[in-house]
Amino acid sequence: MKKNPSIVFPEPGKAVIEELDMPLPGAGQVLIKSSRTMVSIGTEMTAFCGEFPMGSNWEKFFSCPYYPGYNNIGTVVELGQGVDKSMLGKKLATGGKHAAYVIEDIGEKVSADTLKAAGKIGFFEVPEILNDDHSVFFTIPEIVMNGVRSSKVAWGECAVVYGLGLLGQFAVRFCRKCGAAPVLAVDVSPDRLNYLPKDSGVIGINPKEQDVLDMIKKHNHGRLADVVFEITGNAKLMEKELSVLREKGRLLLLSSPKEKVIFDFQDFCAWPSYTIIGCHNFSHPTHPQSDNPWTIKRHVELFFDLVGRGELDIDRLISRQVDYTDAPGVYQDLRQDRSKDMGIIFKWDNAK
Repeated sequence: MKKNPSIVFPEPGKAVIEELDMPLPGAGQVLIKSSRTMVSIGTEMTAFCGEFPMGSNWEKFFSCPYYPGYNNIGTVVELGQGVDKSMLGKKLATGGKHAAYVIEDIGEKVSADTLKAAGKIGFFEVPEILNDDHSVFFTIPEIVMNGVRSSKVAWGECAVVYGLGLLGQFAVRFCRKCGAAPVLAVDVSPDRLNYLPKDSGVIGINPKEQDVLDMIKKHNHGRLADVVFEITGNAKLMEKELSVLREKGRLLLLSSPKEKVIFDFQDFCAWPSYTIIGCHNFSHPTHPQSDNPWTIKRHVELFFDLVGRGELDIDRLISRQVDYTDAPGVYQDLRQDRSKDMGIIFKWDNAK
C-alpha cells in the first residue's frame, strides 16, 4: 500500500521521517500532493525542543508526538464525494503539515467560524503567476499584516521592530509600506540584520554594539518611538522595549512568549499611558466587516498580489531549500543555532 512520508517529532529533540498511511479524502475533502512546505522556525523549534511550561497552551497543542508544519503549497490530485471536478489539478495554499500528501476540507459545511474553532486557516488558490518557493511563505505575511493593521501604524510614525526572524522581517517591510519612517530593526544576530531590505528608511541595530534608545533619538529628531513590535518571544524584554516608547505609544505583541514574567504595570503601562496590543492570527475577523474587511483570506490575497507585482523580494528571505529527507538534520542545525536561517523550504518533488 502506498505510504505518505511525513515529518514527525516523536519526542523532544528528535525529528524523523515516518511512512504513514496514505490519507483518503472523505466527503467535501480533497487530497493534495505537496510541492513545498516551509519551516516556521519559532513555533516549530519551540515544539521540537519542548521549551514550554507545564499546563500552558503550548503544552496542550504542541506536545509530542507532534506533526509540524502549517505552510503548504500543493496540487489537488484526488477528490472526495461532493467536490466539484473543477478542483482537480488546482494549486492550493493550505495550513497542511510537512507531508507528501495532506487532506483539506473544502465542502460547503466548512465556514470561517468552524475553521477558527478548529485552529485552521482554510485554503487559498495560488495565482499561476507565482512560483511555489514564493507562495509557500503565505501564512507568515498574513499574520504580520494583521499585526501591522492592529498597531495602527501611520504615515510618518517611528516604528521599532524587536526580533528579526521572518515575522520581524515582514513587519519591517510592511511598516515601510504603510509610510512609517524611520523603521528601526533590532536583533543581536548580524546574520538576521543582513536580511533587512536595502532601504534608507530602515535602520538595523545590534543592541550588543549600539544603544537602541540613542539610535532611535538620533534618527527620529530626538523623539521616542510611536509604536514598538515585540517579535522576540522573550517576555523579559518587554519593559526594555516599552522604555523606548513616547507617552501614549503602542506596543504590539506579535510573538508568543513562552514563560511568565513579573511586570510593572504602573511604570510601564499606566503612568506613561501605553497601549499594549495582543495580536494572535485568529484575531482576524472570520467574515468581512464594514469597519474591518481584512480577513485571513483577504490578507493572503494581498500578499499574493504584492509578490505578483514584484513589490516584495521573497528570494532575499530564502536561506535554504532542501529535500524533505534532510529535515531531521535541519532541525538539529536549528537547535544549535537558528540565528543564521530565515526561510527554510522543504521540497517534496521526489516523494511519490
